[in-house]
Amino acid sequence: MFEYTPAWPHGALQSAFADVYFVVGTNKTHHAGTDLQTSRTMVILRDGGALTLVNTVRLTEHGLGELEELGRVRNVVRLGAFHGRDDPFYRDRYGATTWALPGVRCADGRPADRELDPTAPFPAHGGKVFVFSTASFPEAAVVLPQEGGILITCDAVQNWTRVDPFFSKETGDSFLEQGLIGAANIPSTWLSACSPDVADYRRLVSLTFRHLISAHGEPLRDDARALLRRRIAAAFPE
Repeated sequence: MFEYTPAWPHGALQSAFADVYFVVGTNKTHHAGTDLQTSRTMVILRDGGALTLVNTVRLTEHGLGELEELGRVRNVVRLGAFHGRDDPFYRDRYGATTWALPGVRCADGRPADRELDPTAPFPAHGGKVFVFSTASFPEAAVVLPQEGGILITCDAVQNWTRVDPFFSKETGDSFLEQGLIGAANIPSTWLSACSPDVADYRRLVSLTFRHLISAHGEPLRDDARALLRRRIAAAFPE
């Protein structure tokens, strides 16, 4: 029987832009015989009294109280194949509509209520869905039009600029050694797992955006697109 992930330690809800919030919390996984503890970031989009959660992180009761002060959770969006463990919690607690790429099921095995589609409306802020069409595992991103464009990603572009307090020391040291800590980083781990073609990243960086909020790290403001261009050139040398 499916069990919800515990509410691990997390920070406070913070405002990134008007009606765009984020919270950084703990993520614990086990991969290739190794226990890993990193951080992950949830994005909260507010439209009036309705909230859309992207890249969910389960919050404590205190954190949920802060969330509920913003509005009512109406939508839960899963962008990446390797995320979504907390989607069932929010779906069940708030009766939220779940969104995912075609064929992606929730962590508890249920199908998503709605499919993410680049040609269809996104549930908040007039966002546009982008799909990494060549990746071996489903991965999407969203661009919000406000503030000159806000790119929301999952694993394909990360933004850990430091080993934050939600990492274990062992995992933090390991990620530093692997080059996984850096602004607008294209992680070697995700490239290895998903084998995307550079064409996906070139399509992504052709979109209009200035800012980045990834599922990993804090918001990157103003020069996200320019920095991502440089990261693409480094990750896919010609």
